[in-house]
Amino acid sequence: MERDIYYGHGKLMLSSEYFVLNGAKTLALPTKLGQSLSVEYRPSNTPKLYWQSLDHMGNIWLDVIFDIWHFDILDKNKENPYALKIQHILRQVRKQNIHFLRDYCDSYVKTNLEFPLEWGIGSSSSLIYNISQWAYISPFELLKNTFGGSGYDIACAQAMGAIIYQIKEGTPSWEKIDFYPRFKDQVYFVYLNEKKSSKKAIEYYHSLDFENKEEISKKLTKITDEILKTQNLDSFEALIKEHETILSTALKLKTVKELRFSDFWGQVKSLGAWGGDFVLVTSHKSLEETKKYFHDKGYHVFLNYDEIIYQGDKMASGQQLSKEVGHYEQFF
Repeated sequence: MERDIYYGHGKLMLSSEYFVLNGAKTLALPTKLGQSLSVEYRPSNTPKLYWQSLDHMGNIWLDVIFDIWHFDILDKNKENPYALKIQHILRQVRKQNIHFLRDYCDSYVKTNLEFPLEWGIGSSSSLIYNISQWAYISPFELLKNTFGGSGYDIACAQAMGAIIYQIKEGTPSWEKIDFYPRFKDQVYFVYLNEKKSSKKAIEYYHSLDFENKEEISKKLTKITDEILKTQNLDSFEALIKEHETILSTALKLKTVKELRFSDFWGQVKSLGAWGGDFVLVTSHKSLEETKKYFHDKGYHVFLNYDEIIYQGDKMASGQQLSKEVGHYEQFF
């Protein structure tokens, strides 16, 4: 039986959240944990698409069968929001590639997520990337017509390490960089026990009425460039504190440190959509003492840099490799 396997990494955005949409340069990191998609085919006179999605524990959380021609859901009892989202994606894929799944074959798709669905580090983007590889279409165009966003997470899905991502004149571009700070052992990632909707966060950003987005984008780009040059934790902390202050003023929102960790001795920085998912924290104190601080406040997902950040040392079976420098036109 023919079987294809695709793989995409998760993602974390370290700088220029929101303003990446206006051309700010962002530093982004692929995560060690991602998502795979496998497809098997069997000849059939009445072809169907059998879709199963498994969580990080191997439990099936989505099990649905589609008609192959229009991607109608054959069992109306399974017509839930997740199944409808997959249907929407598949119909968009067909628009981009009219030859997608036109053979007389049953297709058995299985997705395997390596991190909890609620973490918000790329379950959607890695899925979009994997489906695009399967269907031979642009993941950026598919993202634009389904979930929306800047596309940095698509670049991370295929990246072999840290990247600098930027939208220039409507065109997404990125390059792989060496970012392995000397002080990485004093940098941690904490889950806030709350998944944030990127779509709603972007809608909020676009609703803000201010005219200096370009000026702010330039400031954030400068901070991103400075972060790449930073050699010590003190300088890094000063930069992310400045970054948080700029975003707080622009977004008219309090920083996550003000809201949740005002008594913390280090710095705390939101990553991506403010108010949920993961934050980056820095600390001059020991791992044990830092971890205890967050555990005592009820935040038990506490990861060090090497536990979560992908540096090219892990390759999933069947992963599709791509260029280290990416450049896609006409999709934004």
